[in-house]
Amino acid sequence: MKAPVFRRYLRTGSIVAALCNLATSHARADAVSELASFSVFNNVDLAQLAKGEAKTQRGVPMSNPRFLSVQSCWVAPGSPEQVSSALRNWSPSGHPEMKVFIHANGSDFSRLKDAPGNGAVRSLVDATQKLSPELQVSKDEASRFSAAGAESGGGMPPAVINFWTTILSARSRAFASGGSSAQAPYDHTGQNIRPGDELSGMLNGQAKIRKQFAPLLENSGIGRGGSGKADQFWELLEVDKKGVLTLGASYNRAGGAASQTADVLYYASGGFYAALTFHQMWPVNLEGKPATLVWRGDIISSAELSGLAGVERLGSESAMMKDVARSIRVFRRDTGK
Repeated sequence: MKAPVFRRYLRTGSIVAALCNLATSHARADAVSELASFSVFNNVDLAQLAKGEAKTQRGVPMSNPRFLSVQSCWVAPGSPEQVSSALRNWSPSGHPEMKVFIHANGSDFSRLKDAPGNGAVRSLVDATQKLSPELQVSKDEASRFSAAGAESGGGMPPAVINFWTTILSARSRAFASGGSSAQAPYDHTGQNIRPGDELSGMLNGQAKIRKQFAPLLENSGIGRGGSGKADQFWELLEVDKKGVLTLGASYNRAGGAASQTADVLYYASGGFYAALTFHQMWPVNLEGKPATLVWRGDIISSAELSGLAGVERLGSESAMMKDVARSIRVFRRDTGK
């Protein structure tokens, strides 16, 4: 009598297991299919991807010569929520190879006094004191610089600290109330470049990404007015051996089991005009363990790119791919994600 009962439960258990395996396979297929629908990764093998480094490829070309994009994907252990949390809490400033001297959350710029006295920061100080046309500020902002108290004080003299604190504070408040559309132009450079226009142009040049992240973007200040719920941050970093101050904001959105994030650098004192980094994360199951398929998209606008073509353009694309790959590698090494 017991044998048929046992066989019945065995068959039921087998059916449940088969259904679970089928659901897992569908989840994996859905993630890969969705990834292919908006990215340059048409068909990824999750099992192979999980064994190696992140894949990084050139993004979709854009008509504006100032714009450049790179896309990456990898498989991380844990859930999308865990990976998203790791992304929010990670700072690149502890790694010399990342060339980020200060990374600070919020809008308190008192740490400018802690700027290192290296060559990159000295170049920023020199450009500020001379009001170099390379400084990406407005004419009104440039007129406010006062050389009073310009004697050295650590990495930055007091007058330079005061100048940048005033500019960064005002631009941070403008973004909080009016998004990137409220940012003043970089017209001190002689070019009427507006960060908000650059961000809007980058999104228009990546229609599939814009559509994929539409719900998140519609509740943000990226390339538009308004600001949504954002976590602001600022950085002092090095670009082409020169010190650069940036302002940024982070957004995140959970939709079902998947998660999305968007980081925008809506102001830069030099080096580039604006930049975007998107992440989408899907839950997958590999060998019975929860994992996450991660896609990352980077888009940048820079005056340096506009005059490049042929081999030089390819060289810049390769350099950006290496920079993104390095960033992902360091992040994964730090967080295990």
